Amino acid sequence: MEAIGQGRQCIKYLQILKSGTGFLAPATLQTYNNTQVRHRITKHWKPEFKRFRREKVIKMEIPNLQEKSEDMTTEEIRSRMKEKGILPPRPWLDRPFHISCTGGIFEPYVPPEGDGRKSLLSSIGAKQKFEFLEKKSKSMLAVRKIRNYEEEFETDEFGQVAQDIYIKAHEQIALKDKHALREFITERAYPEMMHNVKDKTIHWKFLQSLEPPRLVHARVTDVISKENLFAQITVRFHTQQLLAIYDRFGRLMHGSETLAKDVLEYVVFEKHISNEYGQWRLHDKIVPEWLPARQPAPKTYRLVEDLVQPEEAVTEDDKKEVAATA
Repeated sequence: MEAIGQGRQCIKYLQILKSGTGFLAPATLQTYNNTQVRHRITKHWKPEFKRFRREKVIKMEIPNLQEKSEDMTTEEIRSRMKEKGILPPRPWLDRPFHISCTGGIFEPYVPPEGDGRKSLLSSIGAKQKFEFLEKKSKSMLAVRKIRNYEEEFETDEFGQVAQDIYIKAHEQIALKDKHALREFITERAYPEMMHNVKDKTIHWKFLQSLEPPRLVHARVTDVISKENLFAQITVRFHTQQLLAIYDRFGRLMHGSETLAKDVLEYVVFEKHISNEYGQWRLHDKIVPEWLPARQPAPKTYRLVEDLVQPEEAVTEDDKKEVAATA
């Protein structure tokens, strides 16, 4: 307040000097200090929220960087980890993993030689039928174990279910829909079925079944633990199909879109029966040893015509050689 009063008196004397009356009392002007004084205004423009602004403070706990775990007890380390929300380290390095399918075929089915061509009336056909009956006992035990987890399972109806999975899987391969394909084939069959499909155009069509699909082999096995069970069923397909494969230039590599082929296949389907949400998926295909080797895909080449030399390029020596031979 005193500084404000002194400022006001200075203003009055300045006004007196401007008016010319200050020459009457020059000695009195020396008694005043005319230095400037700055005043900081630190008050907030809304003083009613002073208490809330005072409480608006975040108290931070400064970590002790000099603290070492070697000098601390087990209880102190435990309390520090609980304060910071850190889980204790595990003493093992194992990681959980999920086995969605097996790595191959356990006890694969051996197709009889000449299947699809020999009738039951011949000696070879009768022998094949007898061998099938011998192997049927193990398959029946496996089917009984499958029914413990899947009560509605029927061997007569499974052939049609397997055929639907087979058709849908091949249709997705022709469309190259990788995400939808994984619902119908296992992770083991995926790289084999998608091998060399890139830059190819595939036309595939299922025409009809020459013989109804039937179950010929069934096995159940455990993986790692006895409760983790996988079931594999081999289904015999005798169908008529159309297949044509074109390369990236549109040239036919294999098959035909007009000529139908009779196809005899032994396809293995697998299911993780211990899993409540397991599904039957195409797992592998059995290729008999007696089956003849497949012919490689024909390769196409570009025909390049022989370059004919112009008449100007023919020398006199060439003409002499032609005349001599004539």
